[in-house]
Amino acid sequence: MTLQEAQQKVDEWIKQYGVRYFNELTNMAQLTEEVGEVARIISRKYGEQSEKESDKNKDLADELADVLWVLICIANQTNVDLTTAFEKNIEKKTKRDHSRHKDNKKIN
Repeated sequence: MTLQEAQQKVDEWIKQYGVRYFNELTNMAQLTEEVGEVARIISRKYGEQSEKESDKNKDLADELADVLWVLICIANQTNVDLTTAFEKNIEKKTKRDHSRHKDNKKIN
């Protein structure tokens, strides 16, 4: 699935099942909440936090998909074409960082 197709699928789902998009501020709060859920899983599975019994059935892939869903909602309601935006972002990073990481002694 392309980013464009994902944006279209989310828009169709919202129109069919969701009634309307939540407003931008609500979606920003939702995005923050979903990123927090990803952070919780990462800190317990890969970090030093101990895992609680209630954390053991958390699915990282599902939580990442929730982040993507809300991100796409925000893009749709603010008329951002994620394909174009992502392509420009890769180009920006390539120009800016083409040798930065290779020259970073901390990671080499």
